Formats: sequence, C-alpha cells, structure tokens
Amino acid sequence: MRHRVLLASILAVSVVCAGCDPKTGSTPEQAAKPAETKAAQPAAAAVTAPVFFDDFNYRDFAAFQGNGWKARTQTGHPGIKGATWSAEGLSFHSDIPDTQAGAIRMTSVTNGSGEKTRQTQFCHARKYREGTYAARIFFRNEPNSGPDGDEVIQTFYAISPLKAPMDKNYSETDFEYLPNGGWGENDQPAMWTTTWDTFQLEPWTKVNEFSRKQGSYAGWHTLVLTVADKKVTYYVDGQLFSEHSSAVYPEDFMSINFNLWFMPKGADGSKGPVDSPEMREYQEDIDWVFFQEGVALATADVEAKVADMRGKKVAHIDNVKEQSPALASPCGL
Repeated sequence: MRHRVLLASILAVSVVCAGCDPKTGSTPEQAAKPAETKAAQPAAAAVTAPVFFDDFNYRDFAAFQGNGWKARTQTGHPGIKGATWSAEGLSFHSDIPDTQAGAIRMTSVTNGSGEKTRQTQFCHARKYREGTYAARIFFRNEPNSGPDGDEVIQTFYAISPLKAPMDKNYSETDFEYLPNGGWGENDQPAMWTTTWDTFQLEPWTKVNEFSRKQGSYAGWHTLVLTVADKKVTYYVDGQLFSEHSSAVYPEDFMSINFNLWFMPKGADGSKGPVDSPEMREYQEDIDWVFFQEGVALATADVEAKVADMRGKKVAHIDNVKEQSPALASPCGL
C-alpha cells in the first residue's frame, strides 16, 4: 500500500513513511505462477459469511461517504515532503470501458515539488482481518499528461494504525504497482506484495515479508489476497503471486485502502520525480472492491459472487460488523 520508503535526506527533520523501504539490500523473490486452487472452505461458510462489496456506482461524493468511505486530507508521509492529500483527486465515472457500472478514479499530480504535489487516498472502516480481500483495478504505466518517469506508487491494501514503535499488533497487507520502478531496484515496472508484522522509524527497523515480480501490469487486473490458516496469500488474475508466513500474519483489525502517491528522491536510493517543472498527472481506476469474512476464496469464486450481486443490481452491501466499540479508523498512516 502505501508507504515503503525511508527518506534518508530528511530523516533528521521529518518522520517518514511507516512502510519505508521493506526492500533494501535484498534480491526480491520471483514468485512462480501455478494455477490458483480453490481454498478448502465449507460451502455453507462461504455462503453465510459476512460480505462487503462496493461497485463504486456513485453520482456524488456524499453518497460515497454515506457508505463509509473517507478521503485522506491528513498531510504527511508517505510521498514528497510538503505534498497535500485531498478528495479533489477522487472522481466517479459511469463510462469507463470494460466496466459494468463505471469506476472510481484516483488522480494525483506533481511537478516534483511539495507545493505542487497532490496525492490521493481513500479508506474504509477498520473492521477487516481474516478472510478474502479483492479488487479489480486499472493500472497505468504512463501519466495522463506531462513527462513520464516519476516513481509513482499505485496500490490496494489493508492496514491498522501503528500505535507505538515496534507495535506487536501492527498489521498491514499490500499490493503495490510501481510502473517506473523504485526502491533502489531499477526503472522497470514491477508489482510488489508486502505483509508487515511491525516496524519503527528511528532507528529504522522492520519485520516484514515481501515479493516482487518485474513486468508490466498496465490495464485491468483482479487482485485477491487471503488472510487465513496463518498465512497471507496474494493472487493476480487467478495466478499465485506470493505467500507470506505466520510470522507476519495480521493480528489487528485493518481498514481497506487505495492510494496513489509519488516516491521522493533519495528514498532508499530512489530517483524520485523526473527533473522537470512541468505538471504531470497519474491515474488509477477501481472497478469494484470485495471482502468476505472468515473464508479463503479463489479468484473465480470472488468473480462469481461479484457477478451474482451485479446481476441482482446490488451496487453496495456491507454486513461486516464493527467491533464494539467501533475502532478508530484514521485515513492516513
């Protein structure tokens, strides 16, 4: 998701991103791609378990908020120092090709300076832990306008707040697409998956597992991750991408998030923004998002459930219960 980089150049004066640099100093594991198999779950559980689904079929922001979504406005990491986070980057579209009811679009802009950078994030309630998370996302390799080359991060993830350095209950599971490379690897597009146990910023210490696969993921992709049986498993378009162990298994309830942000220069050896004062605009579209509690579903099962809800004209459903009392759900770090 969201915050993988540690800004070496500003570490002394600014707290940097909570997910900073999970990848430094290691050669990423290239995941094999065997066909996905169906999880061994009782059929009754898959039918009756609570479900959250949103088709992102909205006409205005008020309706979006009414279904529990928040746009980030909190300033700060990750990203370019001094950048803003704003709902201005969110828009709803009913005419996007290859979607049934349209999609929500995140649009982030930069000219390389904090003053001219606007990043985008939106979040749902912190009430999700074990089960199946899924989203259908359109990734882009180039900006919609302006020069190409910024190290931009396009994401789908779940996260809990870090309550203290090395918080034992911290939890995070991330899909992150880097179309222009980053994190000191190279300038080639790559997908990353990272599962966090915990971390602290100073001195920088992390406990996580990550996987990287180089190659273009431009276009529509169905991302599925399952948190079940003491392992976290990631799939892209029904193919196994990576599996992370019980050592990083989520222990706390998480919120569902999407964001689109720019990696700063110098973060873990990253090139950061291209050297140009011209404004550029990057976009990421999300067709739908899905969660089912307590079951590990195969991608085909998720897609069948989504198709069934759409066939019944269900644009939104949420019977996943809040904790009691409801957990604070900050839309930020």
